[in-house]
Amino acid sequence: MMKKKSFGSARPTSRPLPVNRQIRAREVLVIGENGEQLGVLPIAKALQAAQDRDLDLVMVAPNASPPVCRLVDYGKYRYEQLKKEKEGRKSQKGLLREVRLRPKIEEHDLQDKIRKTRELLEEGNKVKITVRFRGREIVYPELGWQVLKRVAEALKDCAVATSQPSKDARNIALTLAPVASKKTSEEADKNAQA
Repeated sequence: MMKKKSFGSARPTSRPLPVNRQIRAREVLVIGENGEQLGVLPIAKALQAAQDRDLDLVMVAPNASPPVCRLVDYGKYRYEQLKKEKEGRKSQKGLLREVRLRPKIEEHDLQDKIRKTRELLEEGNKVKITVRFRGREIVYPELGWQVLKRVAEALKDCAVATSQPSKDARNIALTLAPVASKKTSEEADKNAQA
């Protein structure tokens, strides 16, 4: 019998919140759909209030004393939370991104990877360049070193190596960080003078 492969969810996930009957507290502080406080209620009355309004009782602060619950449409609330999470990830700068290469990469493919790496560096991300060896390729590590050297040479105008290339079992890796541009330093000088 074959097992199904799990590819995971493509959606970003935050921690699941207890909803309706999953809430195990005896009393909860209830906040209405418009933000008004309904007070501390026993869980049965809080669930009844949610049911009367065709909404869900969602525990938003489980560590508070008493736990805080809101009356919301859970599907809509969850959608908005995922949307905020995704926006927060988009605005992050300085992430470590990875570009994988092979030791026998063709020239056109290498130029394409260099172009993509340059774009990632211009966005402000650090980039880890990894050359992966398969099978008997590991016997010729000098091919991997040459590929890394070519990439570093091509990107020396916009990136600097943060450390020496490292070699582990089947990989050689080099981490590049974006260079502070001349424009940025000139703008800082102008702001300092003003």
